[in-house]
Amino acid sequence: MTTYVDCFAVLIMNVLIICANQNVFPMPVMPIGACMVAEAAEQAGHTVTLLDLMFKKDPITAIRSAIRECRPDVTGVSIRNIDNNDMRSPVFFIHDMMPLMHAIRSETTTPVVLGGAALSVMPNEVMQVLNADFAVFGAGEVVFSKLLERLMNGRPVNDLEGLLYRDNGTLRRNPSKTSGFPDTCAAPDYQRWIKVSEYMTSMSTTPVQTKQGCQFQCVYCTYRNIEGQTYRLTDPANVAVAVSRLAAAGQRDIEFVDSVFNAPYEHAMAVCESLASVRHGARLQSLDLNPAFFDDALLLAMERAGFVGMGMTVESASDPVLQGLRKGFTSREVHRAAEVVKRHRLPCAWIFMLGGPAETPETVRETLHFAEHSIRKQDVAFFNVGIRIYPGTELETIARKQGVLTRSPGDMLAPVFYVSPEVDPAWMVNEVKKTMGSHLNFISSDSLNLSVLPAIHRAGYYLGARTPLWRHTRFIRQGLRMVGMDV
Repeated sequence: MTTYVDCFAVLIMNVLIICANQNVFPMPVMPIGACMVAEAAEQAGHTVTLLDLMFKKDPITAIRSAIRECRPDVTGVSIRNIDNNDMRSPVFFIHDMMPLMHAIRSETTTPVVLGGAALSVMPNEVMQVLNADFAVFGAGEVVFSKLLERLMNGRPVNDLEGLLYRDNGTLRRNPSKTSGFPDTCAAPDYQRWIKVSEYMTSMSTTPVQTKQGCQFQCVYCTYRNIEGQTYRLTDPANVAVAVSRLAAAGQRDIEFVDSVFNAPYEHAMAVCESLASVRHGARLQSLDLNPAFFDDALLLAMERAGFVGMGMTVESASDPVLQGLRKGFTSREVHRAAEVVKRHRLPCAWIFMLGGPAETPETVRETLHFAEHSIRKQDVAFFNVGIRIYPGTELETIARKQGVLTRSPGDMLAPVFYVSPEVDPAWMVNEVKKTMGSHLNFISSDSLNLSVLPAIHRAGYYLGARTPLWRHTRFIRQGLRMVGMDV
């Protein structure tokens, strides 16, 4: 039987990488992973074209044109999200992928390789639905280049770590043990791969990572599946070099997208010190701070480094829920973080997720009370109700024991959500809405799906607003209410 491996005996490959994400809510996200994979493949000697579908009005035509123009030997498809993680208004992005895959298959018979964060979360299920030839997960920037080398030289792939492939109709999965993300790289050369200006006019930030990996044990989280449990730290000096390079190219709104920015604490402090030592001219932010590793010293260091906004991902302010989510901190640390924030001027977005294990009406009220009395008016609080359940997480086990989840693991690709059986979802939504009524700096998941949101972002850009735009939440909500919108 002839396989793809048998068909290649070339020196270099023409590679097409397609960024499939078209979700513009709450704002478009630059494809850091796909750009890093493209850069790694090009550095390995291949000819690489990246097609970003984010702003394409006709993605099918764009795919067909790109394939006809570059005639790829291999086509990579990067999938950022399975769905939008919104229980109230779920959107299943994998459905949108099917016509895109059909367009690819109709134009080329060469291998199609899936990748991206969504793939690393549920590789077998995504691969089965989209019927690709290969899928890379884990350190994609390493695995994809190794796969190209194997295909190019006609070598077998059955021992390539981090690869999912077909063997006589059966899916085979090689565990991911490969470490990627060298400490010399914190961000790819976005200008080389995508139209950065289109993202900038949407008030998008430029993603930068100071590390990969996550050592926390949150019951719902998939970061450990995507990046592994071992930290791989970027040299803080190289973070400062990357930020300076991006800012010099006009990308001054930069967001650190580590799973948790301030853990390890010493690394975050070293990154801030390196940034403070150079005149980078960037406006920095991170929406992933942990209150357990947060104090005045860190906040002062962030201010000196050039931060203009931060986010505190606490999920709850009630101890039973924090324990049920295995967040690794208590409500005392949440309250202490709020006091630290009040002593400084840096705007803060507080992120809550209601409905987790051990949630009750009393714990919901406790969290809302904290938000009403401990969050400054110039800050913002975001509330989401319900938690997306992914196979292999501790939340799946909890949901099955409680009888909340009955689907088989293979049937969990379409979004399924957890809500504590001790609290009514509709009641929680109504409580959040009542609280939002008297606090214009509070928003919910409904706020992030407003059809006018892209227009607001563009207007903010052309009016000279600076990120983070969420610090103007109370004024935006007030303005929308004045024109009759119930927000």
